[in-house]
This record gives sequence, C-alpha cells and structure tokens, in this order.
Amino acid sequence: MLQIGVVLAYVFIVLLWSTTPLAIKWSAEGPGFLFGVTARMTIGAACTLMTLGLSQQRLLWHSKALQTYCAVALQIYGSMLVVYWAAQFIPSGWISVIFGLTPLMTALLVALWLAERSLTKGKVLSYILGIVGLAVMFGSALQLGREAVMGICGVLISTFLQSFSAVWVKRIDAKLPALTQVTGGLLLSLPLYLLTWISFDGHWPTDLPITSWASIVYLGVIATTIGFALYYYLLIYLSATRVALITLISPVMALALGHFVNHEPLTVKVLIGSALILLALVSHEFFDRNSGKR
Repeated sequence: MLQIGVVLAYVFIVLLWSTTPLAIKWSAEGPGFLFGVTARMTIGAACTLMTLGLSQQRLLWHSKALQTYCAVALQIYGSMLVVYWAAQFIPSGWISVIFGLTPLMTALLVALWLAERSLTKGKVLSYILGIVGLAVMFGSALQLGREAVMGICGVLISTFLQSFSAVWVKRIDAKLPALTQVTGGLLLSLPLYLLTWISFDGHWPTDLPITSWASIVYLGVIATTIGFALYYYLLIYLSATRVALITLISPVMALALGHFVNHEPLTVKVLIGSALILLALVSHEFFDRNSGKR
C-alpha cells in the first residue's frame, strides 16, 4: 500500500509535467532559450537554498552525496538544456509525447546497468511499438522541415539523459532527502548554466513578454523547487521505471493544452504516433506487472 504522500506527489508531478512543455516554450519566446533556462535555474537554486535553510536541513558532502549531486546535475543541466533548445523547433505537446518514451529507456538502462533480467518478449513488443510511434512522429516532423527533426532528436537526447540520471541516482542509493539531492544538483548546475549563457549569449534581453516572465517564475518556483524535489522524493520510494510511468498520462494533457491554449496543430500523424507511443507504455506496464507475478 502506497503512502498518501507518495500518491499525492505522483498526481502533482503528472499535472506539473503536463504544463511544463508549454511553459518552457513560452519562457524562451523573447528572451531566448539560454536566458529562459538560466533564469529558471537561478530562481530554483535560490528557492531550494531558502527552503533547505527554513527546514533546518543541510547539504552533505560525503562521497555518495557528491556522486548523487553529479547524477542529479546531469538531468538538471544536461537534459534540461537540450530540451529547452529543442523546444524552439517543435510544438510543446510533442515534447511530452516523446518524453513518454522515458519508461522504455529507463527499463533498458535498468536491465543493462542494474542487471535486472526483465527483458521479456512482451516488453520487446512494447519497445517496437514505441519505435514505430516515434517513426510516425518523425514523419510529421519532416513535413514541418529540418528544424523539427532536429527538435525531436534533441528531445530524445534529453529523454535519455533524464533516464540515465534517474538510474544513476538509484544505483548510488545514497538515501539523501529529496530536497538535498535537488539543491546539490542545482548548485553544481548553476555555474554551468551561467557560463553557457555568458559564452553563447550574455545579453540581458530587451524583449520580455509577460508570458515569458510568468513562465520563468512558474518554472523556477514550482517546477524546479517543488517539482524536482517531489520527483526525487518519488525515486526514494518507487522504482525508477515506476516513476517514469508518469509520462504515460501527461502527454495526452500536454497535447490538449498545446492545441487549445497555444493553437498547436494536431494532425492525424501526430495523433497516430502519440497513440502508438502511449500503447507501447501501456503494454510495457502490463507485461511488467505480469512478469512480477510469476
């Protein structure tokens, strides 16, 4: 029986991940994606440090803690930077759909890295369905042009980095509080973000629409401070694959939000590709549960 806190955290993350892709896209419109993501992480680092102090927690600096911070930084810097770049080229709803492949990538990494023998024929079928769905999405991207294909490739790389980070955190198993993990990862990531922004941009934006500012603050305060903390909180109590299944629900909501709020197109190919990816996730979960009963 799951604790009520774990269930509530799971529901909150589902809602958060449904709105994050659109907020990422809006935050970069005007100021540029490098300023958008750097400003978000700056706000997030300040909020997590403040929360850490108010809760009278402290950062730990032993070997496993440092390894965990590095693993978290891979997601906060590596995965987030790439997805912000990719969001320039594709509709926001697509980001959530492609991130729906996270459980499949995570399960493969768990099987390879944590030596779990869970690669059944049923799961191979789910991987094939996911690949076919992704191929259909690529077909839609080709109609939009070369940049859309680059965007999909960017989100795929971001998805892999997030999956790798989650499995790495589980492998280290430092048993750190979630807020400590996020704060440590942010403190390692923030200098890299500032250096990247200064090197490739370095100019304070003159065009800052209210939607961009609101999205940056939302992402910094809610998505980074609360969202990342709850994400790593879930990783403490649930398997990496189970946490990744959040992406089973959020794509549908993200596609609808992008279409109705941001007027993003919903073509037949996008719907078919999304349906195949979601079917792959459903079948993966079904075969995962059945294999666990044996």
